[in-house]
Amino acid sequence: MLAVDQGTTGTTVLVVDPSGEVVASAYAEVPQHFPRPGWVEHDPEELWDSVVSATATALGRAGVTGADVAAVGIANQRETTLLWERATGRPVHRAIVWQDRRTADRCAGMSAAGVDRLVAERTGLVLDPYFSATKLAWLLDHVEGARSRSELGELCFGTVDSYLLWRASGGAVHATDRTNASRTMLMDLATGRWDEELCRLFGVPTAVLPEIRASGDVFAESRPELFTGIGAPVAALVGDQQASLFGQGCTTEGQTKTTFGTGSFVLRHAGASVPTSRGPLVVTAACVEAGAEAEYALEGSIFSTGATVQWLRDGLGIVQTAEETEQLAAGLDGNDDVWLVPALAGLGAPVWDPSARGLLIGATRGTTRAHLARAALESIAYQTRDVLEAMAGSGAAVEELRADGGATANGWLMQFQADVAGIPVDVAARRETTALGAAYAAGLAVGVWSSRGELAGLRKSARRYEPKMPERERDALYSRWLEARARSLSWARTAGGRSGRR
Repeated sequence: MLAVDQGTTGTTVLVVDPSGEVVASAYAEVPQHFPRPGWVEHDPEELWDSVVSATATALGRAGVTGADVAAVGIANQRETTLLWERATGRPVHRAIVWQDRRTADRCAGMSAAGVDRLVAERTGLVLDPYFSATKLAWLLDHVEGARSRSELGELCFGTVDSYLLWRASGGAVHATDRTNASRTMLMDLATGRWDEELCRLFGVPTAVLPEIRASGDVFAESRPELFTGIGAPVAALVGDQQASLFGQGCTTEGQTKTTFGTGSFVLRHAGASVPTSRGPLVVTAACVEAGAEAEYALEGSIFSTGATVQWLRDGLGIVQTAEETEQLAAGLDGNDDVWLVPALAGLGAPVWDPSARGLLIGATRGTTRAHLARAALESIAYQTRDVLEAMAGSGAAVEELRADGGATANGWLMQFQADVAGIPVDVAARRETTALGAAYAAGLAVGVWSSRGELAGLRKSARRYEPKMPERERDALYSRWLEARARSLSWARTAGGRSGRR
């Protein structure tokens, strides 16, 4: 199986054999573009080029050719919104990335008009610029001729999975899966179909939308001349976080995982019924096989975790490598009351405040780069506890947290996460669980594996971290975090147009 994980900062490709072992892997970076403050874009051609490049490298390292590939599974950054010509496949604009906040004012206006309840009841989501609907509406309104061309069926909308499928199949299929469609604010979560009322509400012509299918389905055959010699079924499309949930073996109600990536995403499998109690969290479709009954997950989306460490490295020059933060944090006995709230793109769950902004508080003349590194790592753990608290408040308490993603290599952070959350953190042996989830779903679709039970046996644990911090200390620290977080809220909203420039 060839597994593609197209993420926000790069693309990972794995070659996976029938025993579930990773034979080879490759990675290609993807540039991000920031045309204005709060705007984040990708060049769709650069997305596709990263997939082709990483695929060619992975196949070469595995010593196989495209003809050896039995199936392709695609996992992808969700919510990122693309619009391209149906006849040529040419994008009409850069992709608007999930982190982009340009539609915050529109969401606020719709919220003031009372649209929140309909969105929540119909889609399981909150009305936020994070999701795709207002991004798509922005493209239709700001790209010349896009709205009229979309109404005529000349343009295609898709999240990244749809675009990659289109490119790999040479434009033969315009489709998506339920996990990605459930992130658009346009799909009725209960029926798994596009909702015409929501489409009218957001101003989205239905002619532009892809077909929705189950995640583990044979969507199309890739064309060898377009996709590094691979002529094989694309047999899975899965949003990255649901792919990670599947790859972590969390396929029964109550099992919970978090992925530490650019952001962090905590998902708790919710079974075959849409959760009726979710508090400030969202409900999303989970990965299922073709013909299977729909399943769901409760999710808390954290916008800036790995991105915070990246900002320390690239934006501030505090560290030269992400790995350096572990030693710096461990070199301090405590945080000396220095706190970082990384609202670099607003705050997601559980506060959902797009106008929150990053906050460093408690700094003194004695504050060093070690304090900033530690505060950044601590903020990852505290934001994760925020989501776990919200899950407990909705009646879905978590007893164990399965973890994957790049930050799981940081042993200090993993122990601190277990301490702050007060539950064990079980780190997967393979950090590329998202890509593995796509491989598993594709292999299941074409008969390489026979059942979920067989797949569950493939998951291996690298290390398990048990909480050691006394409960009283844990809760005191968390209470202080909540104070700091509260001070970051609504900052952009109260600026009144002031830029701070003279």
